[in-house]
Amino acid sequence: MSSIGTGYDLSASQFSPDGRVFQVEYAVKAVENSGTIVGIKGKDGVVFGVEKLVLSKLYEYGANKRIIHIDSHIGMVLFNADNRQNFKITEKGTFTKKAVAGLIADARQIVNVAREEAADFRSTYGSPIPLKHLIDRVSGYIHAHTLHSSVRPFGCSVLMSSFGADGPELYMIDPSGVSWGYHGCSIGKAKQAAKTEIEKLKMKDMRCEELVKEVAKIIYVVHDEVKDKNFELELSWIGDVTNGKHEWVPKNIAEAAEKYAKESLEEDSSSEDDD
Repeated sequence: MSSIGTGYDLSASQFSPDGRVFQVEYAVKAVENSGTIVGIKGKDGVVFGVEKLVLSKLYEYGANKRIIHIDSHIGMVLFNADNRQNFKITEKGTFTKKAVAGLIADARQIVNVAREEAADFRSTYGSPIPLKHLIDRVSGYIHAHTLHSSVRPFGCSVLMSSFGADGPELYMIDPSGVSWGYHGCSIGKAKQAAKTEIEKLKMKDMRCEELVKEVAKIIYVVHDEVKDKNFELELSWIGDVTNGKHEWVPKNIAEAAEKYAKESLEEDSSSEDDD
């Protein structure tokens, strides 16, 4: 750190002479050290893809999911299902999912807060909480942790999406508490490379079945084989294909998407060798 910042990173509530809050910047760095997450909003839904880095061969496959469900209408329960379930929506509502990058322990605290907010809204108004309203509440809570010296900023960013009467929605909240709506978004260590790949897609014209393949391809393209050899790909979607309910992408479709991603990667590598 430069001398101008010395002593100004001891509190989250203190600005440096040039207007920076260093503890918030440190929290952003924590997010950039985690695996990449990609969220893309298409014509009929939203697809999430997560590069969950596997740091030990002793880890159990499927543990510590980074894609989380938020209540029956905006669930915030850890998803652990592998297969689709057929059902009909009996009430008009918004179904939401969430993906996190950064410190998992910090993210789980935000998960709990969002779950409580969703439950409180339903209890008070008797209807599911709209995603925009939930985003405002959660981002306000995250921002409050950048205002007091007795707490520190959360070292995680959050992607949240839903599918309801207003169609698909996708939002991102960063460690400062700022939230934005997106057509396509990425967070994590390879977010810039992933953003470049997302910008090549015609997202508004693509359906979820197509987006799953593209999301898997982006995760494989931006994965750093040298530094991070092992990773687990998590895929989920929400939209017309799931009758408005968030679900894990079915195993056969996820495997086909991974196969497509690997073949595309090999084709790109072979074409570069030919050149």
